[in-house]
Amino acid sequence: MNQVLGRLYDNRRPDSWASQLRKKRMQLFESLISSVPAPLKILDIGGRQDFWENTDFLKQDLKDVEITLLNLDLEEANVTSSKFKFVVGSATNMEQFEDNSFDVVFSNSVLEHVGDYHAQRQMANEAMRVGKRYFIQTPNFFFPIEPHFVFPLFQFLPIEMRVWLQSHFDLGLRKKLPNKEEARASVTSIKLLTKKELTKLFPQGKLHEEKLLYMTKCFIVYGGW
Repeated sequence: MNQVLGRLYDNRRPDSWASQLRKKRMQLFESLISSVPAPLKILDIGGRQDFWENTDFLKQDLKDVEITLLNLDLEEANVTSSKFKFVVGSATNMEQFEDNSFDVVFSNSVLEHVGDYHAQRQMANEAMRVGKRYFIQTPNFFFPIEPHFVFPLFQFLPIEMRVWLQSHFDLGLRKKLPNKEEARASVTSIKLLTKKELTKLFPQGKLHEEKLLYMTKCFIVYGGW
């Protein structure tokens, strides 16, 4: 079952649930971007060039767009297009950028990776500070299939059970980690948010709910438009 769910959640497969939702997500983003005058400066927190290349966004006639990719280390610095630039930095402290440095701050499935709720609040505050607008996506805590480990109700299990599963099985696209401490670090590296928690982080934002099988799989919060 986990292999089947993995295929359905695999962003690399164009026919997967995840890819279809991402396509709709980018259509919403593009509809908002259409109202922003050029030149356009986008900051993608935790982003990569191949993410954008796998969407229709760059297929448009966007001559005056620059996308800055912000990541923690140089391992993600695979930039081969003049439309992109890479910056090493933290999502929770963007001190290298002044207020309103970007027309739009974009983030796809990063907020749940930055740490506890305090760290998530720091990222939210920084996104709203450096961007005139923001578009932030993150999975829903209450969706029954955890999206990173692709295991039903994984986020509701006791932590020791999650550690045991990660140390004994491949979970989604995450390989088995026999070392218990590595397994613990893996399962505790994700903090999914509820709708209430997310709206508290972005109190002025508008909330969009991505649906799968009539259930909310992900949230998108956006503001500044």
